[in-house]
Order: sequence, then C-alpha cells, then structure tokens
Amino acid sequence: MNNQIFSLQPFPSSESLANLEITGDISRNINQFSISYNLIGDLNQIAIAPPSNTPSRQHQLWENTCFEFFLSIKNSQQYWEFNLSPAGHWNVYRFDGYRQGMREEAALTILAFNVTNQPNKLVLTLNIDLDKIISPEKIIEVAITTVIQYKDGGFSYWGLTHRGAEADFHLRDSFILEL
Repeated sequence: MNNQIFSLQPFPSSESLANLEITGDISRNINQFSISYNLIGDLNQIAIAPPSNTPSRQHQLWENTCFEFFLSIKNSQQYWEFNLSPAGHWNVYRFDGYRQGMREEAALTILAFNVTNQPNKLVLTLNIDLDKIISPEKIIEVAITTVIQYKDGGFSYWGLTHRGAEADFHLRDSFILEL
C-alpha cells in the first residue's frame, strides 16, 4: 500500500484567503485508489454548492468550487481528469495528450464520494477501483488540485505545485506524486 499526505498551494497570482488551507491524503492499495481533501478555514466566504439529492455526471464543474485530480500511467501521454463537486456531481475525462482528445471516460459510469460540511471544514472522500481504466501493475503519476470560487465571484486555483506562468492543472510537470 502506498499512502501519502498532501498540502495544496494557491497559484501565486490568484485570489486567496490567508486563512484557507487545503490538505489531504491519497493512497493506492493494488488498484483501490483513495483520496481525501480537507478544506479548512472561513468557509462562509466560499461558494459551496449544497448537496444534491440526485448527484450526476455533469460538465464544466471547474467553473465553481471543485476538487480535482489527474492520473496518468508513468511514461504515457494519456491521462484522466476527475472533477468532484461538493454537491455530489462529478465527471471523468480522458485525454490522449496535453489537452488533446478530451472525452468523457465511458468506462466509469458512476463515481460515488462522500462530502461532510462543517462550519469551518469541508471533507471530501473518494474510494474507487481503477481496474476499468488502469492495470494494477502500472505506476501512476498524480496531480491534485482544487478550484475555489468565492462568494464575491473571484477564484483561486490550488495545486501541489504550479509549474506554468498561468494556473494550468494539465501540465505533466505537475503530476508529481507516484503511486
């Protein structure tokens, strides 16, 4: 089992609340993949969609507060983008290369995850079997990111690292964790 903790940093030029913190942990046991995000701080300033009674696959979740991660097989250009809304909505996209050939990942038809919202802490946890998209013996490279929308309409972009001149979560140089 490979287990790692993480702490996300805001992109330097994006808006950011000084007291906001995004941490979590990620693990892979054979092909059982788990990720947990902890959003801590004054959540009253953040636009957080309320839980949906009917979570579904939706597009453009990154236009609001959205937890994301990217997976790639080591030494491959192909990668997947996972989008998780605090409301329970989700999507997974497959790419052939850097921002090339984007399409919904048809092998994944449901993505259930848990969200716990407290006054100063939101916790999002996902457990998924990767067998439908990645072989267990393959090493995966991971980028972990979050888009925060503020109630005043501003945004901040958080990642493990920021390697570009602009916030760009698709840069392969940002896939810095190996599992």
